[in-house]
Amino acid sequence: MIDSLLERMLALPAGFVYLIIGVFAALENIVPPVPADTVALFGGFLIGQIGGSAWIAFFYVWVGNVLGALLVYGAGRRYGPRFFATPLGSRLLAPRQLERLGFLYQRHGVIVIFVSRFLPMFRAVVPAFAGTARLGFWTTAVPLGMASAIWYGALVFLGARAGENWDALRDGVEGASRWLLLAALVVAMPVAIWWWRTRRETDGH
Repeated sequence: MIDSLLERMLALPAGFVYLIIGVFAALENIVPPVPADTVALFGGFLIGQIGGSAWIAFFYVWVGNVLGALLVYGAGRRYGPRFFATPLGSRLLAPRQLERLGFLYQRHGVIVIFVSRFLPMFRAVVPAFAGTARLGFWTTAVPLGMASAIWYGALVFLGARAGENWDALRDGVEGASRWLLLAALVVAMPVAIWWWRTRRETDGH
């Protein structure tokens, strides 16, 4: 799929490529299945092939990703408490669980947000819960922006310098992404256990 897309996009102007990869980077926060990692890597490679600027490509990816995450954060801040007060929301997180989650974010929110930007699945949900927990804007935005700069900067610049080694680089990044997904699943296990235990406590068991 990537190879056929490459053939079509090589004829595109650099400005259009910048816009596309920026939009995909933003959408990842709203639609988690969007493969923003691969798109950022591929976009960097494409920019390198057509003589564009890797720095501009990085800027678009970084801004798109951060703005998308902050949009999710803002939605969580505005609508999160109201949603979790509904019957459906309280089934997902009871009031006592939500209180504990807020305490976790207030104490360790910077670390949680920073680390989550490297983990699939968690990237989309952590900013939403940061907003729901009323974590401060800059306390959220700074670690989010730093982690996104590191991760997507690495992908864009690696892609731009891939040259004839695109296939090997793509395979390497896809392999790394699988390991990161595995790490996310490992992290999800204690989260699920925490949810189950606190739910039982909340229900009086």
